[in-house]
Amino acid sequence: MMHLLYNLLLPIGFLFFLPGLLYKLRNRGGWKSTFKERFGVFSPERQEELKAYHGAIWIHSVSVGETVLALGMIRRYLERYPQRKFVLSTTTTTGQELARTKCPENTAVIFCPIDFLCMVKRTFQVIRPAMFVIFETEIWPNLIHESKRRGIPVALVNGRMSDKSAKEYRRARLFFAPLLAQFDKILVQSDADYARYKSVSPRASVECSGNMKFDQKVPADLPDPRLEDYFGAGKHQILLAASTHSGEEEVVAESFLALKSDFADLKLILVPRHAERGGDIAAMLRKKGLSFARKSKCASAAEPVDVLLADTTGEMMKLMSGADVVIMGKSLAGHDEGHNLLEPALLSKAIVTGHVLRNFRFILETLVRADALVAIEQDSDLTPRLRELFSDSSLRAELGRRAFEVVMRNCGATDRTIDSLEKLL
Repeated sequence: MMHLLYNLLLPIGFLFFLPGLLYKLRNRGGWKSTFKERFGVFSPERQEELKAYHGAIWIHSVSVGETVLALGMIRRYLERYPQRKFVLSTTTTTGQELARTKCPENTAVIFCPIDFLCMVKRTFQVIRPAMFVIFETEIWPNLIHESKRRGIPVALVNGRMSDKSAKEYRRARLFFAPLLAQFDKILVQSDADYARYKSVSPRASVECSGNMKFDQKVPADLPDPRLEDYFGAGKHQILLAASTHSGEEEVVAESFLALKSDFADLKLILVPRHAERGGDIAAMLRKKGLSFARKSKCASAAEPVDVLLADTTGEMMKLMSGADVVIMGKSLAGHDEGHNLLEPALLSKAIVTGHVLRNFRFILETLVRADALVAIEQDSDLTPRLRELFSDSSLRAELGRRAFEVVMRNCGATDRTIDSLEKLL
């Protein structure tokens, strides 16, 4: 009954979703030429190509962050089971471009269909997978229902659920409890996530396998960020703000201006989460009188600048490798959901973040317990804490060392996840 009601209401919800979908398609970069697959439309050539992947494991990620994890799991899976084939789907164009650029052999890449039943059925008919695996939070009822109807095992991996989401799911438990119970396996990041899933659906098959983000590795071929092309020759101290959201760039820019009088060699890199916001951020920097270059517009600056606005995608780790201090976004200026702290930790960087990260609470708590980052309680604390870090290179090095050690102590979730998936097969 609830599934029927969902399909009756979905077209209405889609009308509100469609403008945002079209806006992102127009303004966001990435791979777009096969975007019609979002509507279950595959060209005859694509259908023929995908026949070779019948019986593959279909893995669905959303955007760049989840796709990085999915690619890492596929590579490890192929090391252990080289006979396996995979279909990797994404929702966003940026995730699609990354997947197509980095996917290993035995892997096809598609767009995930919007959750209309006709589109979902068409995609399953084209792919005919042996198993359907969802990363983290993408719980789409028709994708799950169609998997079960076809007798295909369905699993959620690296699952997480915030306190806010758990509260909302419990309010709608008549819908979510049976939906979660349809998963053959839900593998979650932490004991707290396990408790939240169970509070929503006691019958769901939930296990704690750990967080695959701890298994990320620095690419062996990580290129030189060539920051001298923007900041000029010589040694600079680099502050990088990663995956920033609305309002955060201004907070960071104000701190940067306050610190410049004390640290003449200080430079700033802004990496917004959504590259299409580059124009708005550029206007803010111009208003503050900061010299800057937009990476999307030029491969180098004619004259050295103070700020590099990296309004591009897929370059986060490369740029982060050149930083001395990394601020992780969606944690300042009223934001409290957070982003992945483990990327700078892998690079042994000194990390600064807000003190509440609802979507990454376990990772934050793990790093805080190890005294491996700086967590600030309010935006006004940012400047003095940054001043402390840029005044003490040994403190930066020690924070980076502790953060890296935390990652090393918590790895292994990918292998545990693969073991569980193989049992389902």
